[in-house]
Amino acid sequence: MPLDRQPVLETERLTLRPLAEDDREALYEIASDPAVWEQHPIHDRWRRGVFDAFFDEGLASGGSLAVLHKSDNRIVGHTRYDKYDPEEGGVVEIGWTFLAPMCWGKGLNPEMKRAMLAHAFEGVETVEFRVGDTNYRSRNALEAIGAVRTDRYELERYQGKRVVHLVYEITREAFESGPLA
Repeated sequence: MPLDRQPVLETERLTLRPLAEDDREALYEIASDPAVWEQHPIHDRWRRGVFDAFFDEGLASGGSLAVLHKSDNRIVGHTRYDKYDPEEGGVVEIGWTFLAPMCWGKGLNPEMKRAMLAHAFEGVETVEFRVGDTNYRSRNALEAIGAVRTDRYELERYQGKRVVHLVYEITREAFESGPLA
């Protein structure tokens, strides 16, 4: 059965639902804070034009999700299922995640990732994550949920500079016995 990359997922404190055009301004309010992107390879996503391109790409991807806090039903972030390949047990990428700074350090990212991984493992054997090599906040967050850095990486360029994305992964078996189990 193909993986639904835009499910509605509920956790104790969050609702993840398909991203909609109407979410643009609320998400930009969060994304316009440069602190959100300080370690990210696309460090200027706080700029309106850069954010709008990111948002448009997310809408077109068919896998973007708005993250809402249940206490007030307000958007507090974004995440995405992407690069789905059903072959050989299946793999999907989770990424493009950012949360409002007021949500940092409160356990919301692992709560969200637990739900996303549980959903993904209903249809795939492996979940991959790509993260900028200097994005230590995201790398630490991935390692805390049990993702393991592989020996694979991808090279890109942004504003004339080389960008290295490291590839992390979690298998279904590792998830079932890992820190989010």
